[in-house]
Amino acid sequence: MTVRLDRTTLGRRLEQNPLITARDVKPSLPELEVVSVFNAATAQLDGETVLLMRVAERPRSDIDPPPGAMTLDLDGPHPVLRPLPNGYSRHDVIGMCFLDANGGKPRVIVAYIPKDLPGLDLRDPRSIRYRNGTGVLGVTSEGYTDYLAQMSHLRVARSADGVKFRIDETPAISPHVDLEEYGVEDPRVTLIDGLHYITYVSVSRWGITTSLATTKDFHSFERRGVIFLPDHKDVVIFPERIAGQYVALTRPMPQSFSRISGIWIAFSDDLLKWGGHETVCLPRWDHWDELRTGGSAVPFRTKEGWLELYHGVNRTHRYAMGGVLLDADDPRKVLARSPAPILAPGAAYERLGLFNDTIFSCGVVRLDDDRIRMYYGAADSCIAAADFSVNEILASLQERHTS
Repeated sequence: MTVRLDRTTLGRRLEQNPLITARDVKPSLPELEVVSVFNAATAQLDGETVLLMRVAERPRSDIDPPPGAMTLDLDGPHPVLRPLPNGYSRHDVIGMCFLDANGGKPRVIVAYIPKDLPGLDLRDPRSIRYRNGTGVLGVTSEGYTDYLAQMSHLRVARSADGVKFRIDETPAISPHVDLEEYGVEDPRVTLIDGLHYITYVSVSRWGITTSLATTKDFHSFERRGVIFLPDHKDVVIFPERIAGQYVALTRPMPQSFSRISGIWIAFSDDLLKWGGHETVCLPRWDHWDELRTGGSAVPFRTKEGWLELYHGVNRTHRYAMGGVLLDADDPRKVLARSPAPILAPGAAYERLGLFNDTIFSCGVVRLDDDRIRMYYGAADSCIAAADFSVNEILASLQERHTS
C-alpha cells in the first residue's frame, strides 16, 4: 500500500517508510557507529531490487581510546599518525576517521585528537577544523583545514519485494585512495550491456571528484578511477549510447563569479574521458529549484523522450524532486520541466534529521509499464520510497517555451 501525504505532489509514499534506518546497519568497525543511511543507487538483478546505499559513520564517543590508540600530527602538509600519549579519556579527545593508505592495504582507523590542541575548532558538529600556522598551509585558506566528523562508504542491500531489505554486513566500496580520504558518497548505477556502471563521489582535501566502478553481481567491484576532476558530483550515465556516444548528466561546482550549480551534459566514447560539455537544466529564479539543480535518477526512455528525475534546492535550502524531459535523439534539448516538485518534504522523517527538509534520490526501479518506484534519502538520515505514474509525471511537465 502507498500513501499520498501531499495532494500537490505526485509521489505516493510507501506506508512502510522509512524502509532503512541507521539502526538497521551494522558498523564497519567496532569503534564506529552508524549515523545515517541514505542516497541509494538502484538496480534490478535476479528478481530482486538492489540498493547501493551511502552509509555514514563516526567514531563512538562513549568509549575511551583503546590501548595503542593513535592520534594525528596535523602540522605538516599531510596528516601523520602518531601514538596517542597515555592518560586521555573519551572526555578529552574527539575521534576522527582516518584513511591510512601507507604500508600495505588501505584501511580506515580511528585517530583521537586532543580537544585542547591549539588551533582546533569543534564548533560545527559536521567537521573538525584545524588552523595550521606553520609552513605553506599557514598561508592557504587562512591556515584552516577542514576534516569531516564522519566518513561514508557504500553498502549493498537486497530485497525480493522492494520493501524489506537484507543488508550486507560489510562495505561494498570503501575509501581506498587519497582522493577518497574523506569518504565515498552518493552512487548511481547504470546497466549497459550486462555490466553495471557505478558513478560515485570521492571526497578529500583535494576536493570533490567523481569516480567510476563496475560490477556484474554487486558482490565484487572493479574500480576504474576518477572520471571528473574537482569539484564535480551528481554524475548520472544514460543507459544506452545516443548517436554512437555515451552520455552523462553532470554537476560541476564552480567557485568563481556567480557560482551557479546546475545540470550539465557530457559525452564520451569510452566512459572514461568526457567532453562536449554544455549546460542543460540550470536553476530558475523564483522557482522550487532556484538555488541548485542536480541529476538524481538514471534517465529512462518514455514515449515523449528521456525523463530525468532531478533534485532542486530553493532559497530556504529545501531539497525536492522534479522532472525534466530531454529530446530522445538529442538530450541537450530540454522539452519540458516540472513547474512544481513531484515530491517535496512533508513527512516527519523528511523534515527532521541530519539535514532538514531534504528529499534526495539516486535511483528508481520499474514496477510495470507505467509505474516506477523512487528510492530516496530523507533528511540525510534514512531511506524511504515513493511510487509514481510516469504518465502523470509527463502530464505535469511544462513545455520549455512557457517556463
